[in-house]
Parts: sequence; structure tokens; C-alpha cells
Amino acid sequence: MATAKKTKPLPEDYTPSEGEPFMNDSQRAYFRLKLLNWRDEILRSTKETLEHLQNDSEQHADIADRATSESERALELRARDRQRKLISKIDEALARIDDGTYGYCEETGEPISLKRLDARPIATLSVEAQERHERRERVYRDE
Repeated sequence: MATAKKTKPLPEDYTPSEGEPFMNDSQRAYFRLKLLNWRDEILRSTKETLEHLQNDSEQHADIADRATSESERALELRARDRQRKLISKIDEALARIDDGTYGYCEETGEPISLKRLDARPIATLSVEAQERHERRERVYRDE
């Protein structure tokens, strides 16, 4: 029978620092919690939006009001679609934490800076690799 690995809880004020081993247990726990909280926040927001859209299905007598309402509805649905894709990226990041590849650049294999991961916990590329990727995209788009 497999036993779950026990980890000590993180102090509330814990923040990963460069002075500790990269992606140690505390850092992985910190980013897992950050990702799970972000995901919960998105799911809660999505639920509220769906409830709002269901409750706001009233008919508008004025065509301008109806057009405005339909525009707002379409905008909300596009935002929800982006958030659905973001949840997928969050789930992928959580899987990388589990398999030990989280925090390492997919392109170079080098560690991604803690500042970048804290700002964008779903990052898969280092800042340098991301900049190279964006330059290549610009060149390709401009051709």
C-alpha cells in the first residue's frame, strides 16, 4: 500500500528565495498552493458569471438595450473561454510539479527565475527563451 508523503505546512509568510535550493519541497508546495488558489478563484468567478448569464436572460423591449446585452454576453463568454484555457495551463503546471519538471525552461532546461514564476506561475519558458520565441513570432508574422 502506497503512503502519501508527509510535508510540513508552509508558514503563511513564506516566499521562495534565491538563497535556497531550487524547487525544493517548500517552493513546490508554495507554487502548488498558488496555482490551486488561482484555479479556485477562476472557477468561482466562472460559476458567478454563469449564474449571472442565466439570470440575465430577460427580454429587452428596446433593440439598443438588447444589442448592448448581447454584446456584453459575448464578451463574458469570450472571457470565460480564455479562463477555461488558463485552467488547462494551471492543470499542466500542477502536473509538472508532480513530475518534477516545474520551474525549468522547456526550451533550455535551465531554471526559470523565481520572480518570473511568482508573477506567472504557469510559465514554461525563461524570460530569455520567451523573448526569443516572441522575436521569432514577430519575424514570421511580418513576412
